[in-house]
Amino acid sequence: MASPSHRRSPSKWRDALVPAMVVAAVALAASLLMALRPDAAPTAGHTTTTPTADRSTPPPTTPSPNPTPKPSPSKASPTPTTTMRTSPPPRTTTPPARSSAKATTPQRASGPAPLAGRVRPGTTYDGVATLYDTGNGDGACLYGPTDDVMTAAMNHTDYETAKACGAHILVRAANGASVTVRVTNECPLPCAPGQLDLSAQAFAKLAAPSAGRIPITWSLLSPETSDKISIRYKTGSSIHWCGIQATGHRNPLARLEVRDDTGWRQLPRTEYNYFLSEQGSGCGGAIRITDIYGEALTIDALAIRPDALQPTRVQFAAH
Repeated sequence: MASPSHRRSPSKWRDALVPAMVVAAVALAASLLMALRPDAAPTAGHTTTTPTADRSTPPPTTPSPNPTPKPSPSKASPTPTTTMRTSPPPRTTTPPARSSAKATTPQRASGPAPLAGRVRPGTTYDGVATLYDTGNGDGACLYGPTDDVMTAAMNHTDYETAKACGAHILVRAANGASVTVRVTNECPLPCAPGQLDLSAQAFAKLAAPSAGRIPITWSLLSPETSDKISIRYKTGSSIHWCGIQATGHRNPLARLEVRDDTGWRQLPRTEYNYFLSEQGSGCGGAIRITDIYGEALTIDALAIRPDALQPTRVQFAAH
């Protein structure tokens, strides 16, 4: 007898298939519904990442171009560069011209007497006048005894290592009186700048000697004179060492030179108003003297005769 078949009958198979198909259909419908929902999880993942990235990225990107103001400084940088290119003209023209003009102003001011020291022509000095006993008229300038009583001792500061020696000074008092004196001496400290110590005779032309001290003003003169300049060699002078002095000059002396084998040689001036050649260079040779106005006079060679005044035929021009 045949054994029973283990195959399922068609009706049983259909009975089993129908519920399975229903379940499959319900599952398919559910999956379709899920796919069509806008907030479905799988779709949202793709939609959110891409658009959100696209929308959120632009906002941060937009501010960063806005710093394009930074290029404007780099555009402005040509401006400094251009300024640098245009600045040379001011450097080469204007500043040098102005500074050189300023530098020459004092030189022009000293033009009338380029070699003057503290005592300058065209200048009025304030000070006081005192008086002293001049004795025989000799003084620090070592001009020697003199009968000229209209003399003065210049204060130490304005004496300026004998540069004031021989200067002719017009002195005025507050009362209008005036006198002309020649500087032959030095008034040591505490004589103040501007102070003149006058001979008693010169002081008496301004005020009574009993006044003792009066306010004054004074200025340099270049007087009329017919006298000529004289040269004196100092005691002890020889061809090995000599001191030379000029006297009777109208204007203050600025320098004295001697001629030696190498040409003209300027000699240093002492406080006692002699120009020294300590090695004997030029002693007994030609002499050239120059006043504060720059006029130079040449004197032919003179014999070395210590303490003797040797007249010349020259004199400085009046100013």
